[in-house]
Amino acid sequence: MSPRVFIRKPTEEDCQELLSLHQRSKEFHFPWACPPLTEQELKNYINRCQNEDFEGLLICHSFDNKIIGVANLSQIFYRAFQNAYLGYYVDVDFAGRGLMSEGVRLAIDYAFSTLGLHRVEANIQPENRASVKLVERLGFTKEGFSRRYLKINGEWRDHERWALTVEDWG
Repeated sequence: MSPRVFIRKPTEEDCQELLSLHQRSKEFHFPWACPPLTEQELKNYINRCQNEDFEGLLICHSFDNKIIGVANLSQIFYRAFQNAYLGYYVDVDFAGRGLMSEGVRLAIDYAFSTLGLHRVEANIQPENRASVKLVERLGFTKEGFSRRYLKINGEWRDHERWALTVEDWG
């Protein structure tokens, strides 16, 4: 466990705290991410976390167990690919403190050691400099550029493709 944060899977008991985080941080996340903003969307997210191809991880502060962010591993593939896509976001009240770097590091450890994956990819909008700097700090390599790659907040957005393999993970 990191000295300042730990990760855990979400439960239905987390709905109100997550809903508050998402609503409070909505403008901060725009246009980079669109977390669930209603109770039903959150219940759908928590149900999705039960699927074998998706791992939702809450990043929590070690001091008071408060949720400070989320890291998701989606479209998890096994066999010859052993890959997942990484997405993450922070509570606006905890941005810029280095806590997400620690939390995402724990999520990557989980992907490689617990899930046995070989590769983790992060697709990031080029203008999202804070997110690009986070993956750079963690040792990801920029592999390419995908035009109009993902539809976020109703718009097809360009993304840079960043990746990390278990061999390059320290």
